[in-house]
Amino acid sequence: MRIGVIGYGLRATLLEHCPPGSVVAAHDPRPERVPPGVAACGSVAELLGHRLDAVFVLSPDHLHAEHATAVLEAGAAAYVEKPLALTAEDADRVLDTARRTGARLYVGHNMRHMPVVLAMRALIADGAVGAVRAVWCRHFVGHGGDFYFKDWHAERAKSGGLLLQKGAHDIDVIHWLAGGYTRRVTAMGALTVYGGLGDRGGTGYLAGHDIDAYLANWPPSAHTGLNPVVDVEDLSMATLALDNGVFATYAQCHYTPDYWRNYTVIGDAGRLENLGDGPGAEVRVWNRRHRSHGTPDHVVRVGGAEGGHGGADAAIVAEFLDHVRTGAPTLTSPVAAREAVATAVAATESVRAGGALVHVRGADEGIIAHFSLDRGSSGRAVGG
Repeated sequence: MRIGVIGYGLRATLLEHCPPGSVVAAHDPRPERVPPGVAACGSVAELLGHRLDAVFVLSPDHLHAEHATAVLEAGAAAYVEKPLALTAEDADRVLDTARRTGARLYVGHNMRHMPVVLAMRALIADGAVGAVRAVWCRHFVGHGGDFYFKDWHAERAKSGGLLLQKGAHDIDVIHWLAGGYTRRVTAMGALTVYGGLGDRGGTGYLAGHDIDAYLANWPPSAHTGLNPVVDVEDLSMATLALDNGVFATYAQCHYTPDYWRNYTVIGDAGRLENLGDGPGAEVRVWNRRHRSHGTPDHVVRVGGAEGGHGGADAAIVAEFLDHVRTGAPTLTSPVAAREAVATAVAATESVRAGGALVHVRGADEGIIAHFSLDRGSSGRAVGG
């Protein structure tokens, strides 16, 4: 397999999981980032001239739709880092291009391969909480100031907003656990901390992803080197009504002292909740009535694997390449990725309209049918 890359940035770590020697060409505006032995191409067109079987689209979010459609039009399979696009219309354009050309499309929602998410989904499918009625997610983005406010992520024009850029992951998981897609949303939020910081130099991520340096960078008011433009929200809360009657909430804060996600799934016969989201995390289940919080009736201890996101990065690359080779079914879904974009965009619109109710338009039935036939998961049914 001959593999190309558009955007040799932080997510290029995914390429470590490709077969040795398979990555043959890359396009990045900073050609010095392209490693020896990989052809550094001056344009996407030049890259696509290398007779590629698959291309990883790892460019900034506002370029995803443009680059994905170019790859698909060339007949190569496209791995597109999430979010699929900045608007539902652009996401639809990418999906329609895949349907028209017959080229395979895969979207990098790697959380579907995270052990803690897989554990929660398996418990739900086994009936551990009965029929799902509500899903709540709190996302404590402790490194938000370092990761999202010192480069292009801080600009609405390039990221859309962090309910989309960061929240697309969690919205996709909420949909997956609930077995439905959002159709109504209302949300509130604001730029509550980082907008008041005046040191703007655009320093970007700390060199080497130095976790100790991130941890020492406290309190949030101590941040320096923010992006010259900072106009995305650092605190957001959304309430979602899904098409199957499930209700959900998603809350995101970019200046908490801790960094993890907490999901609560409430059914008509119990409740489950994760404590931690990496190796060593637990998923706790309550099935009986208790005084106060009570001891869980069942605990699943979650393992992990080598590599990013508890082994999810390695798993998602393997799944993509297998799908390209054989058309094998996938845990991820282009349709679900599009629904995550549509929901996040609607939530962001609601925030910026003072909490107005926004309706979310679903994907075209022809698109849904195409990706079902292509053996990509529709993402809807909990047991599907």
